[in-house]
Amino acid sequence: MMHEHDDTLRDLLVILRHAPHGSSWLKEGLDAALVAAAFGQSVSLLFMGEGVTALMPGQGPGPLGQKGTAATLEMLEMYDIETLLVDAQALSALGFSSDELMLDVTPVSAEAIPEALSAHRLVLTF
Repeated sequence: MMHEHDDTLRDLLVILRHAPHGSSWLKEGLDAALVAAAFGQSVSLLFMGEGVTALMPGQGPGPLGQKGTAATLEMLEMYDIETLLVDAQALSALGFSSDELMLDVTPVSAEAIPEALSAHRLVLTF
């Protein structure tokens, strides 16, 4: 593999593009991240587009009785998933600033996203 000796690479980047309600994509993406982290992988998350709404405070269960993702998000730290990236454009489009979100996140500009992708061995999109 090309990156074999590059220790700066992280193992996995999970891109979360879906809102918490209306589908199970977000939950599945978070579950995949937790499973990988449980197996000792270094995992980062990138919230893009509607996925950014997962980080909004004060979410209740969705219209279909889906649980909010707050409880899962709170588990990230226990699994040492600390690199949480957020699409800065999506964030400002929603009218939020990063310090209003539930977790400590790093806004990433559209220009910086390809760089974030290339810093990981594997990228999964949900």
